Amino acid sequence: MNDIQIINGIKNGSEAAVNYAMNKYSKLMWSIAATVLINTATAEDIEECVADVFIYLWQNPEKYNEERGGLKTWLSAIIKSKAIDKYRQLSKKNEISLNDEIIIEEIDVINDIMTAETKRELIAAINALEEPDREIIVRRYYYQQKPQEIGFILDIPVKQVKNKLYKSKLKLREMLTN
Repeated sequence: MNDIQIINGIKNGSEAAVNYAMNKYSKLMWSIAATVLINTATAEDIEECVADVFIYLWQNPEKYNEERGGLKTWLSAIIKSKAIDKYRQLSKKNEISLNDEIIIEEIDVINDIMTAETKRELIAAINALEEPDREIIVRRYYYQQKPQEIGFILDIPVKQVKNKLYKSKLKLREMLTN
């Protein structure tokens, strides 16, 4: 079956056509979704994204335009979009809490250098920052996320993330030295 036959079959309500598309493209869809959702989602989340693509294909076969590319390309674009949406949804759920005791226990390098009182002062200074500056600092230095990842999660440009990191570090330095 070629792309046009699959789409025409789906338009005519053929379950065989959608099953053929699923058998042909599900591994690719899974691979794309897993690449976007790595370290963020469960296998069930990835499976849900893949299923959503085929449901979308079943419900909207008329949106496929053969002049703009093959069915494989169209489905790949849809799965990437759905996976990014899922990533954003899951990232928003994972709110970061700044618990004093957890941070004091987890930062190994700093444990060797800083006293408990200094650590508490640092945490208080970080908590005094406004959002999203506080979250950016925590994500960058506690969770070791790269500025690109932080920008993607918070839906702000990478340049803005880097600027906020720089300005927040200056504010923290000023708060801690006074």
